[in-house]
Amino acid sequence: MSDPLAEIVSLLKPMPSIAKLVTAGGAWWVERRELGSPFYCAIVEGQCLLTIAGRSPIVLNAGDFILVPQIHAFTMSSVREPPPGTLPQRLEIDPGVFRLGNPDAPSEVTAMVGHCSFLANDTQLLSSLLPDIIHARGEQRLMDLVRMIHTEMVGGLAARDMILARLLEVLFIDALRCAGGAKSSPGLLRGLSDSRLAPALRRIHQDPSAGVSIETLAETSAMSRSAFFERFRREVGVAPKEYLTGWRMAIAKDLLVRQEMPLIEIATRIGYGSASAFHVAFTRHVGVTPGVFARAA
Repeated sequence: MSDPLAEIVSLLKPMPSIAKLVTAGGAWWVERRELGSPFYCAIVEGQCLLTIAGRSPIVLNAGDFILVPQIHAFTMSSVREPPPGTLPQRLEIDPGVFRLGNPDAPSEVTAMVGHCSFLANDTQLLSSLLPDIIHARGEQRLMDLVRMIHTEMVGGLAARDMILARLLEVLFIDALRCAGGAKSSPGLLRGLSDSRLAPALRRIHQDPSAGVSIETLAETSAMSRSAFFERFRREVGVAPKEYLTGWRMAIAKDLLVRQEMPLIEIATRIGYGSASAFHVAFTRHVGVTPGVFARAA
């Protein structure tokens, strides 16, 4: 059977861009805005607050790991609120090592922080299928993976980029495993945790070229058409047909960028009977023709 989670992460193509070791002491805060990129943090020692725009503060303790697939504004701060008017203090004491807060105060927090990027050509669709925030506690494997990524980032050894790409894929998959379940936000993980919807999702991913109808997917889930439609939309966050079309187009974008096969083969691979039918569907969905997209990418 197909593994939708592995396919999503593989198509996203996460790649580390920044990795740093951060220590902090006293009453401190630091703010980042308009990043729009995935952010992760592993707390090695101490305790701090992470506040993402529009959300309540999250208390992070030693052993906690947090991953935000798309983040645009956030603040990290000491648990003890800094006095009014306190300015952010950030000092790079060694390459990739930063000190926050009063440099003369005892170090109370140590964290490994990283930013990465998605190289995928359909980042918006793919990342929308992931939870908004992943917060794991006491998962030593995640802490070890972050350490390995940080060590590789500063090591400068041969095959560095390949190893970093693989490590980050494993980090994402492990973090997503921890976030699975009915309590996660609507998306792929929540759908896969539903015993009725999981077979339908796997069927979509197993063969996107098949003529999969809502009736067929409902039968796979042992549900009526209407019940399946409503449950899928509630748990996954989009209607079944929208999910299927989005997944086909994500595959098409990846194949177009690779430029390894003609248009008719791409069309057949994702379930269109002719190159012209695929051309029309792609243009309607993406807003440009397949040729224009491939050249721009």
